[in-house]
Amino acid sequence: MPALIVGATVASYWIGWLIGSPILVPILNTAASYPFMVAALWRGRLISAIGRMLIWAATMAVCATAMSYRHPVDTDRLFVGGQAYRLEMHAWVTTGVGAESTPSTFIPQHVWHAVAFAALTLATGGALAMPMGAVLTNYMGHYVGTLAAMGAHPIALMILGWHPWAIVRIVSFVIIGVVLSVPLLMRLARRRSVRATGVRATQPDAGQGRRLLAWALGGLVLDIVLKAALAPAWQHLLARLYYG
Repeated sequence: MPALIVGATVASYWIGWLIGSPILVPILNTAASYPFMVAALWRGRLISAIGRMLIWAATMAVCATAMSYRHPVDTDRLFVGGQAYRLEMHAWVTTGVGAESTPSTFIPQHVWHAVAFAALTLATGGALAMPMGAVLTNYMGHYVGTLAAMGAHPIALMILGWHPWAIVRIVSFVIIGVVLSVPLLMRLARRRSVRATGVRATQPDAGQGRRLLAWALGGLVLDIVLKAALAPAWQHLLARLYYG
């Protein structure tokens, strides 16, 4: 199963690249993974669904970073929000000035993203939240890949450009996305026959879901704390690697 998720996700970027439509890329990304999440949840396997989506998120991060490293100009146009985020983050790395080091700016932004993502997940069973997550992951990967392409130490920049707080945030979003998809997906499963797929829908453990959701919400708080505490020092580290 992991190999299928990785392969389908890689293929989604290849198809998006050939078509050249920025809006289509996150939709293709989602189509490559969403059925695997639904299949796991219909079997009541909450941890398995989260694991599958973490593999998907990691694959997207690698693909977006690698593509932007190899083709920084073309991916500026391919990824939704890519150019704007690249300019913002490159300015922060080179000057230390920007939202990344300004809690009064990034905290409301983080809260808005989390609320919008959770609302979309509850309303659509994750079907519209996952493209949002793909957009956020892709433009983060675009920033990292283009930074590495322009910097003196590309390998180090490709690794450290994925700030630790950003990784915590991605993991938290994945957990939130899977757990909050359960209510709608279970209602849909009860309304339709699953005989055609051979899958009998099983309700995931509600207590486990609540515990995981609590951990994810804690992760979002940790994301803010780490960012506020580490961003200035991290910027200096990235700037040294960038300029060599």
